[in-house]
Amino acid sequence: MSTSRAGEEKVGSVQQASSATPVVGRDGELTRLCGVLERARGGEARAVLIAGDAGVGKTRVLDEVGRQAAAAGMTVLTGHCVDLGDVGLPYLPFTEILGVLAADERFAGALAAHPVVERLLGAGTGSVGDVDGRLRLFEGMAGLLTEVAEVAPLLLVLEDLHWADQSSRDLLRFLLGRGVLRHRLAVFASYRADDLHRRHPLRPLLAELVRLPVVERMELRPLADPDVDRLVRALEPRPLPDATVRRIVERAEGNAFYAEELLAATDTESGGVPSGLADVLLIRFEQLSEMAQQVLRTASVAGRRVEHDLLREAAGLPEAELESALREAVGRQLLVAGEGDTYSFRHALAREAVYADLLPGERARLHGAFARLLAGRGRPESAAERAHHYRESHDLPEALAASLQAADHARRVGAPAEEQRHLEAALDLWTAVGPEARPPGVERVTLMLRASAAAAHAGELHRAVSLARSALAGLGQDADSELAARVRYTLAGNLLSVDSLTAAFAYSSEALAMIPEEPPSPTWVWAAATHVLAARHVGENETALEVARRALGVAERLRVTDAQADLLISLAVFDGEGRRGLAGRQLLVKARELARSSGNAPVELRALFNLAMGCYESGALAECVPWLTEGLDRARRAGLLSSTYPLEMRYLRLLVLNVLGRWDECVRAAAADADVLPAAGGYTMGPALYVTLARGDFAAADRARALLEGPFDWMATLVAGIVLTDAAALRRDPEDAVRWMRATVSGLIDESGTRPDVTVRLAALALSAVADAASGLRSAGDDAGAGRWTDTATELVEVARAMAVRDDGTPQGPEGQAWLARAEAEWIRAVSGPDAAAWARVVTAFGYGDVYERARCRLRYAEALVAAGRREEAASEARAVRETADDLGATPLREQVDDLIRRGRLSDGPGSDGRAAVLTAREQDVLRLLALGRSNRQIGEELFISGKTASVHVSNILAKVGASSRGEAVAIAYREGLIAPEPTTSG
Repeated sequence: MSTSRAGEEKVGSVQQASSATPVVGRDGELTRLCGVLERARGGEARAVLIAGDAGVGKTRVLDEVGRQAAAAGMTVLTGHCVDLGDVGLPYLPFTEILGVLAADERFAGALAAHPVVERLLGAGTGSVGDVDGRLRLFEGMAGLLTEVAEVAPLLLVLEDLHWADQSSRDLLRFLLGRGVLRHRLAVFASYRADDLHRRHPLRPLLAELVRLPVVERMELRPLADPDVDRLVRALEPRPLPDATVRRIVERAEGNAFYAEELLAATDTESGGVPSGLADVLLIRFEQLSEMAQQVLRTASVAGRRVEHDLLREAAGLPEAELESALREAVGRQLLVAGEGDTYSFRHALAREAVYADLLPGERARLHGAFARLLAGRGRPESAAERAHHYRESHDLPEALAASLQAADHARRVGAPAEEQRHLEAALDLWTAVGPEARPPGVERVTLMLRASAAAAHAGELHRAVSLARSALAGLGQDADSELAARVRYTLAGNLLSVDSLTAAFAYSSEALAMIPEEPPSPTWVWAAATHVLAARHVGENETALEVARRALGVAERLRVTDAQADLLISLAVFDGEGRRGLAGRQLLVKARELARSSGNAPVELRALFNLAMGCYESGALAECVPWLTEGLDRARRAGLLSSTYPLEMRYLRLLVLNVLGRWDECVRAAAADADVLPAAGGYTMGPALYVTLARGDFAAADRARALLEGPFDWMATLVAGIVLTDAAALRRDPEDAVRWMRATVSGLIDESGTRPDVTVRLAALALSAVADAASGLRSAGDDAGAGRWTDTATELVEVARAMAVRDDGTPQGPEGQAWLARAEAEWIRAVSGPDAAAWARVVTAFGYGDVYERARCRLRYAEALVAAGRREEAASEARAVRETADDLGATPLREQVDDLIRRGRLSDGPGSDGRAAVLTAREQDVLRLLALGRSNRQIGEELFISGKTASVHVSNILAKVGASSRGEAVAIAYREGLIAPEPTTSG
């Protein structure tokens, strides 16, 4: 990939460059520049000086603005400054501009009227070297541009002003200072901010120009990470692994050019800086003095940031020489001075390029120097740095010791991902270090167990399993029985987290059998607690309850309070009414207090999650939120946000927002979560996918399919199944809906053969598509075809009925009962047509709080009322559905209810034929803001909705009033009295 021009095409007689790279993340800048162009076309011209680092996207923005200017009828003239060292060609960018004008017949008269400027093209006679000659040239250029602007509004673009020669700088000063911008003309000039060292000749000119009232400055900052992500995916037609994109985004640090170069190297480079990019980055480095280069080489070994004292000692330079070298590096903008007497490379890739240029011996020597200097300071937080430097200097015993110290520090500060990384580094070094040089009291198997626990806490569940299996393989024949049991129940717990239930039960059984119940020991209690979970998951419910009660008694006697808490949670969830009942909740609250007092955060999080789930399952959504808030806050403080129960809590939090109709909050929270989730946490975005689909974006189905890639994950399968089944139903594809419903249920059946509770919801969603098909065929007179679908409907409703009641005879909670009611109503619709009484029951059932599903069912209820001839009631229901659909931004639902209103000829009441009655209250609010000239984003901010939802409202308004543009809609609204003019105030 390259940032070079993709080609040049003629627009009239004016060249307009087009870039192959899309413009992303620059909406604000483009809007501002296009506003300047609009004013220029009206005679109010300005100049904009556009600053930005090399590669940040200045040319892309100018190309796009130039394209839009040409499309609006402006003449676009572009001149480029070129780096020719000390031998600058005078007036180079203006000569380029004149060459373009000379080739266009429209401007022949203007050029003829100012023959002095033709001297820059090598034509005409006379000199421009003396003062009078320069003045005549400058005045001639000003007059020429003024006359060109009279033919058509003019955009003058000057690129790379940091390379401009003195004559070009003087001419630009003259043009902007002598009033050329009083005409239909705009000047956009770009320059590299990172090239402007203290003595750069452009600096005084910029300081002078920005004081002019017609000149403004705009800085192009690095792109935000999500924009770089979009750019990379737009540049590469083939699908890229998320990990690859993330790595490019991290290294590019917002620089579009760097991102392109890194992307281009993905097939050829396993690491480091691509060679072409390295050459670019090293050019400025090689312009430094030898001493400054040596300081930068030393700093590159320290990392992105280095303390002044540490750099001085590692470089071995006197203070005065170090300061001189640093001043040079900072002046050339390779280093940046930071807080606390530190220096950092302006861009990480520059550091990588300098580091890669080191000789191997030089690199090892400098790493060793930094390792020894850091060790002498004795700071625990520097252990990770010391481990890195010792490893790169080939001092492996010290690297092993420092890695273990770094892991200890990471655990103390609640950073499980870092703890795992340091422990695995220690395990890699273990065999390379002789037994006599290893830290005393540390065993390889216990290190593996600890790494497995850290991986689980970091959300790396499959890695946790792999490490626990390695620990099992590492046990010797004479291994201590308690250690052997710990390894097995740790492995069992990890296998449960990745849904390998039979294997988990086998290992937990082995662990429990390896140590006797008497004399009592904490190891036996934890083995029992793990076995309880495993037994429950494979359907051994009686075994689970019996072992839980025995182990609880032992835990109480031994005062192992965290194990006691864990066992209380299992009993609360498995026994009686479970976590939905009062007794279960009381046990969970007690377990939370015990876990908190013991300091065992994972067990405390398990209690909080089950408290939240109990509230959700019983329909108490408001009571669910405080438990989730407490749980996620506790996880944050413990550094466990990526572990299993906090991930479940993230999903549940979004689900509650989704159910309550707080969709914009749901989507925002999901976007915030997406940046910090581990690979195993993709399913937590599920409720945001439900929202996306309900708003009419079927790309949600593609993202749902992506969740099914990789190792099996129970929750990811559930989320994908819901989205894909519902997407098929919305497309009115019954075969696909039924296929996804069956495949999902089959994938979620546990190893005891029990179907999941979500079966009821999936069956109801599939039944919706089946009922649509049966009804359509019946209306078309194809009774045989309808009969085939009614058979499928009967099969699905029987599945829903069976799953709505659990094995112990207790019914599912309010949500499950609501979905069962919908399944029954859809079945009746498939078999015999819509039934108003059945749909009334469904609407009541979803009244526990699910805003969207209740609205969907009210639409079905309205259809049934129309079929029963109860038109007034149907109209009332339809209005309610329409208002909810608008509030949620649920475009497909809005289209369906509008279609019903048209087909059913449902009246909105008196005056319903007028346009005003068709507009909802929210649309009236949006129309009022439209009349004030607000953008979609501004409308969203004022009405506390998203810009996308505002856009939907605007589209609906345009359709209803019969307008083709926002301005026309406002004009019609004023003309027909839909809105009143805003009152004016006088001073």
